[in-house]
Amino acid sequence: MTHKTDNDINQNLNHLLETQPLSNTERLKVGIIGGGVAGSTIAIRLAALGIETYLFEAKASLIDGPPMCHLHAGGNLYREIPDEDCVELLKQSIDMLRMYPHSIDVRPTIIAIPKRDEGNPEDLLPRLQLLTREYKAMIEADPANKVLGEAEDYYRLYDRQQLEALIKANDSDPSVFPEDQIPKELDHWMLNAAKNLDLDKLKFPIVAVQEYGWNIFRLAASAQIALGFYPNAHLLLNTQVINVTEADAVENNLTNNLENKLANSDTNNNASTPKWVINYQQSIEPQQAQTQSITVDYLINACGFKTGIIDNMIGVPVQRMVEFKASYVTHWSKMAQAATATKEPVSEDLVHPSIRLPEIIIHGKRGTPQGMVQLTPYPDGYYQIHSMNKAVTLFKDGLVATKEDDAQPELKSKYLDYIKEGWNPATLHERSQRAIDEVSEFVPNFATATPTENALYGGQQIPGDNDTLRVADVSLYPELNYARAENVKASSALEASDDIVAVLESQKFIQSTPQQDSTRQHHQWIYLSHIGKQDVDKLARRFASERAFPTPMSGLVTPLNQQQTA
Repeated sequence: MTHKTDNDINQNLNHLLETQPLSNTERLKVGIIGGGVAGSTIAIRLAALGIETYLFEAKASLIDGPPMCHLHAGGNLYREIPDEDCVELLKQSIDMLRMYPHSIDVRPTIIAIPKRDEGNPEDLLPRLQLLTREYKAMIEADPANKVLGEAEDYYRLYDRQQLEALIKANDSDPSVFPEDQIPKELDHWMLNAAKNLDLDKLKFPIVAVQEYGWNIFRLAASAQIALGFYPNAHLLLNTQVINVTEADAVENNLTNNLENKLANSDTNNNASTPKWVINYQQSIEPQQAQTQSITVDYLINACGFKTGIIDNMIGVPVQRMVEFKASYVTHWSKMAQAATATKEPVSEDLVHPSIRLPEIIIHGKRGTPQGMVQLTPYPDGYYQIHSMNKAVTLFKDGLVATKEDDAQPELKSKYLDYIKEGWNPATLHERSQRAIDEVSEFVPNFATATPTENALYGGQQIPGDNDTLRVADVSLYPELNYARAENVKASSALEASDDIVAVLESQKFIQSTPQQDSTRQHHQWIYLSHIGKQDVDKLARRFASERAFPTPMSGLVTPLNQQQTA
């Protein structure tokens, strides 16, 4: 890839930003509190419009939050959610994939129903057929949406006879699907899965669907690189927001009267709506920090599971839940498998270090001892595990809800300590081993996997009172110049940004140009023209190391575009 000079980039960017006609846009300032997926994506979207955008993040880098691993391009993991939510997840996921292509790992997801489960594979077919039609329609509307392969290949069914035939053919001629090569065909992925699954415990057919991996370290790197291309995007890392107050209340010693604003607001009159003062401290050493302030015209709350804290400052009542969840990082090498089979040590030089598995989903009812098991592959034999029961991913006291007059659900102090200080090593090891044990029920050789010294975990916000909710994006308060991003799934972030832009346009804050609209519609984000996979590789490795994860987890088994690997 040819990299343009800084002068070339600045010239192109200045031209883009100067096409915005509204004079008041130059003075519009937007503050975004929280640099997770939602906050970072919204910041990029607004910065691309020429808005002075201030993004506040307490941590040292962006997008370091609850566990993620999977691009929910159809939401087939979740049997309990409605079809319309699955369609929404498909559309949102394709949108986000096009914005952050270097964060995507192209491997299929295998969905199997165990014999112990009351569900049937045939029950999945109407949804899969619906999603195939929707994906086909998206491609017809814009051929660039064809990022999950051909529409007719969105899913494929495999019965037991087909899988056993693949295994037999491979035994006869291993060169057809070489074990040491990254699979390029769906049959190759399925062969690798079939050779390791206990087929006697599963119902058939098994579904292979094009729901790809989504790498949090690479997503963080992509977002941070993208923001660096906009001179009007101000990224404040290691920054703690102390409080938020209404500018008029500060100047006139008045209290914020939400009821009056709601009753007397005029959404077409910017003068009637407030500005917000954000007071913050920016320092790696908190004891050395000095409080600073900035006044913004519009405030966006993207604080994840802490959104209620800002709601309380603003005076907005809301009902929500927060759930502490964790997934576990394990290592499973082929060498360990071979040693188990032979009962003797095996030289590392004689075997490939990892097994090329697709993501494997074993369906089960959430919250029960037989909850869904999810095995997510990374390079070099690292695997992330979710098991949706209270002994592994969920916690018996990890789901909390709002109380009267308090918009912030109160997590148990031990979970807040985990988030802030890290896990108790004994607890981490115990839960990681349980995760391994539950995977090995269906992937027997996985019993040789070993825990690592870290996990992906955090608090997840859930608007309302339905803990099965998987689609949510943003709540808008035009009369307050305030919005709250409430993404249950990361794929909702770009749609949330579109809703915020629509409000800014309706309130006459901005008027985007055809060029800017085209940039959004066709994903012509400036950073994608000037960086390659290797740029994301470098920063993602740094993030993984800084967060104490194995650096191979920052990589991809299969990039979205193989030609970008050079």
